[in-house]
Amino acid sequence: MFRILFRLYLVTIVSFSAAIYLVPDLVIQVFHERFVTYNLDYSRGLQTLIAKQFRAVPSEQWPALAAEMDKEFQPLHIVLNRNDDAEFTLDERERLRRGENVVRIGDWGWRTLAVAPLNEQMVVKMVVPPDPTDVSWLYWSINVLIGATMLACLLLWLRPHWRDLERLKGTAERFGKGHLSERTQISPSSNIGSLANVFDTMAGDIENLLNQQRDLLNAVSHELRTPLTRLDFGLALALSDDLPATSRERLQGLVAHIRELDELVLELLSYSRLQNPARLPEQVDVSLDEFIDSILGSVDEELESPEIVIDVLLNGQLERFSLDPRLTARALQNLLRNAMRYCEKRIQIGVQVCPKGCEIWVDDDGIGIPEEERERIFEPFYRLDRSRDRATGGFGLGLAISRRALEAQGGTLTAQPSPLGGARFRLWLPTPA
Repeated sequence: MFRILFRLYLVTIVSFSAAIYLVPDLVIQVFHERFVTYNLDYSRGLQTLIAKQFRAVPSEQWPALAAEMDKEFQPLHIVLNRNDDAEFTLDERERLRRGENVVRIGDWGWRTLAVAPLNEQMVVKMVVPPDPTDVSWLYWSINVLIGATMLACLLLWLRPHWRDLERLKGTAERFGKGHLSERTQISPSSNIGSLANVFDTMAGDIENLLNQQRDLLNAVSHELRTPLTRLDFGLALALSDDLPATSRERLQGLVAHIRELDELVLELLSYSRLQNPARLPEQVDVSLDEFIDSILGSVDEELESPEIVIDVLLNGQLERFSLDPRLTARALQNLLRNAMRYCEKRIQIGVQVCPKGCEIWVDDDGIGIPEEERERIFEPFYRLDRSRDRATGGFGLGLAISRRALEAQGGTLTAQPSPLGGARFRLWLPTPA
């Protein structure tokens, strides 16, 4: 708020200051003759009286009279001068020779000099001195008070705007985290009421679409499992009979396809459940070294090559950390399977705890992930070109599920280049409040 207020106030006060100092000069230049005429009329009475005083005495006494009047008219200065003095402009000299009064105007159109002719050679000047220092400071104080008043008015004007914008921002953040029922609750009379109404309408449409998608996905997944189970059971019965080798091989291939399809349905159900914001993650204190060891034990049998080495790097003394063991284990298992699929000979798991949270990373020495693909790999069903084959590429849901599992706990999952030469997947879990 203060950044917006500062910028708005800076623009306003600079514009106001420029207008104060530039607009009067422009107006005076455009209407110069009118200001001169006004000041001549305004000064005519005083100039006439002063000229009469001088003309009432011999010209030899004018200097003494000028000195006396200068003291009496303080802070105005009464000065005698010749009408052809170089101080006067050509136009002023001409006017004085014709016996006309002369005035000069300064800032804001106020006169700074008034001159009245006494005879053909001499004139009397009434010089208006500049404002005293204390008065100048008072004028500056007025400007400062005007600026402070403008700041207070801007603050009062901006506060309801900022309050509603913050409410809109908070609603958008919660909606983006999966709380689809969030709405702004901003009054239509607000200055951003129309914007809030558009946002609420959009949020309602998105909520309906996602709920329909989730319901459809759940329904289809559940309905698919029943016939798949029947097919698997029927094929198992068929394989229990004496069959020719060729027929048995074909049936075993069908069983493999059915189980692959069943695995896909389970993945879809898992992904659908993670999209439900109503499912709050658990918070369980676990020993991180034992937790990592149990995850490694769960995927140890899936190593395709006995030559693959898995290193565990525990940085410092690991404390117990609060996390959702089911979601975190699912994410790490998916990442380890992914690393096993693409590594050459080495996988490394690192763990580090700091006051702000826990960092876990999985490195491999494979061919890595292109920089432009490091964000897209977390999209559902997206697989890199080198992994189009189902035998190595899976379904394209593992990384999406892993990221969802971390985001459900307020964490993050990112892909980076690995020091081993392949890919690094970095998990970050913040310390629970």
